[in-house]
Amino acid sequence: MLPAYIPNSVAVATGGGIPIDFGKKFSDGNRIFGDGKTWRGFIVGSVAGILVGLLLIFLQATYGLTFLPAMTIAGATLFAVGALLGDLAKSFFKRRLGKPSGSKWPVADQYDLVAGAFVMAAIFDTGWFLSVMTLPIVIAIVIITPVLHRVTNMIGFAAGMKKVPW
Repeated sequence: MLPAYIPNSVAVATGGGIPIDFGKKFSDGNRIFGDGKTWRGFIVGSVAGILVGLLLIFLQATYGLTFLPAMTIAGATLFAVGALLGDLAKSFFKRRLGKPSGSKWPVADQYDLVAGAFVMAAIFDTGWFLSVMTLPIVIAIVIITPVLHRVTNMIGFAAGMKKVPW
């Protein structure tokens, strides 16, 4: 899951600049995504996730780390981009519900990246996805994700990169 976990943190740390929605509003009068979703964050976050995936592939090939699920270039790319698309989708629905950027939305805030990564990989690399996402791995992801989400958000808040600690 590292290629899916890394992009959001990197996007927060390196974001800024032109918003993905270019400041446009949806038909309900609210922003489509908000100022927190930028092209720079999306691109740099995606590249970071892909690079982490490439590192995993290298480590698996070099050191025979067969205890890890096999990572592929397609898998890393789909997980990295999918994680950020999941975050964008969540932001879109948060705006539709009238929730401002940075407001809490329990469960959705923790699992948006997982849902996006899983959907992208399941659609575009079904064989790989089904071969690596065994029940024990999915259970581990469900348990670990909210803990990692909370810890990384607290670090981002303490470092001044996030306005809220959630």
